[in-house]
Amino acid sequence: MPLKPSGTLTKRYNGDTKPNKVAAAVIDISVGTSDLQQCADAIMRLRAEWLFAEKRFDDIAFDLTNGFNMKYSEWKKGKRLNSACNGWTAGGTASETHDDFMNYMKKIFTYAGTLSLSKELQSKNIANLEAGDVFIKGGSPGHAVIVVDVAEGSEGKLFMLAQSYMPAQDIEILKNPNNAGMSPWFKASEKGILETPEWDFDWSQLKTWS
Repeated sequence: MPLKPSGTLTKRYNGDTKPNKVAAAVIDISVGTSDLQQCADAIMRLRAEWLFAEKRFDDIAFDLTNGFNMKYSEWKKGKRLNSACNGWTAGGTASETHDDFMNYMKKIFTYAGTLSLSKELQSKNIANLEAGDVFIKGGSPGHAVIVVDVAEGSEGKLFMLAQSYMPAQDIEILKNPNNAGMSPWFKASEKGILETPEWDFDWSQLKTWS
């Protein structure tokens, strides 16, 4: 993923600078102009962008909060979400453009979140941590961060995290608030808690995609 120039400050969807400076770097990806791409949304965005780039269209699908599995493979045929958000209806135009893909993602951002994503993902042991895994607490309030890199070193297994937040903001690589010398790396452990700048997670809250 491309990064914005070093020292770039995190911006919110409305152009305001985020007051809490927790970013080691800012990912160069759009946030939009609406308060939609928040924490879980940003994680789904990153996964979907990767699958879209790989043309793995059939693998792009997310559960909405009501449980409906909204598949991009149906959307790109021209189908659209019905008024009850529990099925498909006609009315769209078949397309595989990135602009129309983003229209699909905006629906995901609107009707899915930490609660639905936490139910959709599968629990995983920290010993098997990989890039793409997610630390998540579903609910309101809830939060989620995504593992964007993993390394093995003398300190053991290390990893980097990225997040969006509320209100919607740029996706940022997080600083390690407890170890400036190691930052932006975090050390994997099975003891204590994972302290990130704006949320603490239990190690048992690590999940992955099925």
